[in-house]
Amino acid sequence: MDQPSARRRIPGDVNAYDIDAQPTQPTPRVAYPRTFDIDREPTQRMRQVVRPDAIDAQPTRRIQRVVAAAKSAARKVPEVTIFFWIIKILTTGMGETTSDYLVRTINPFLAVGIGGTAFFAALALQFLARRYMPWIYWLAVAMVAIFGTMVADAIHVQLGVPYVISASCFAIALAAIFAIWYASEKTLSIHTIYTRRRELFYWTTVVTTFALGTAVGDMTASTLHLGYFISGVLFAALFALPALGYWLFGLSEVAAFWFAYIVTRPLGASFADWFGRPRSFGGFGLGTGLISLILAIIIVGFVGYLAITRSDVENGTSRTSA
Repeated sequence: MDQPSARRRIPGDVNAYDIDAQPTQPTPRVAYPRTFDIDREPTQRMRQVVRPDAIDAQPTRRIQRVVAAAKSAARKVPEVTIFFWIIKILTTGMGETTSDYLVRTINPFLAVGIGGTAFFAALALQFLARRYMPWIYWLAVAMVAIFGTMVADAIHVQLGVPYVISASCFAIALAAIFAIWYASEKTLSIHTIYTRRRELFYWTTVVTTFALGTAVGDMTASTLHLGYFISGVLFAALFALPALGYWLFGLSEVAAFWFAYIVTRPLGASFADWFGRPRSFGGFGLGTGLISLILAIIIVGFVGYLAITRSDVENGTSRTSA
């Protein structure tokens, strides 16, 4: 018996039969969507959405923002705004007239004792505060102004030290404090006052600048015989110099700040003395007690405004200069 011959599949014949006599159909081609292309598409999308540099940078930036916010919250001094300079000048004037009023009204030794007690109490409150609080900070500044004036005047009146000598000694002391502060912290910026050591440096500097400003102001008014009003005009011009130097000639912000800070002491004190001292002493004759009261009321108003608006609180942006 003849054996059946093996069937051959004719290429291209869609009706050819396989060995089981079943029609053979061409294998259909499945078209997968592009979104399911596991070889290229997901990887390309991932590279477009999340870049390797972004993966590395995002945690670092987040940490930097957290650290900057923490340092800002821990700062114990206000932001330097127009309100800062206004209140600073007012406190210097109030300190000058209040010191003169107390020393001439009650026993001088008792007045110095009261001033010293208030000074140390206010500084203790400032150091105990965990963050900047307007009324605590400006109370400390006011007490520095009052007690610093008493000490500077006592050196001249009681010990007979000329203003030129006392001013020179205070200037040398201030330079030494700045040198030690910078050697220790590598900065003199008040925007970095968020550690106890820097706070100690800051308030030591503040006390010394008040003493230096008091001696310089009294020297121009008395020793140089310029009088209170002319002295005030002179220091007003000097107060504007660091701002012009900063804007026009690129003067360091730190140097401009501390120069202006020192000058505010004789500036405010000269005009306060001119308003309060008798006409026989070259003043306007309103009385030191009245001027002290008026200045204190104005200061309380400004500090209350800052406590409510918090417009002198830094917003967390990291800064390195004064």
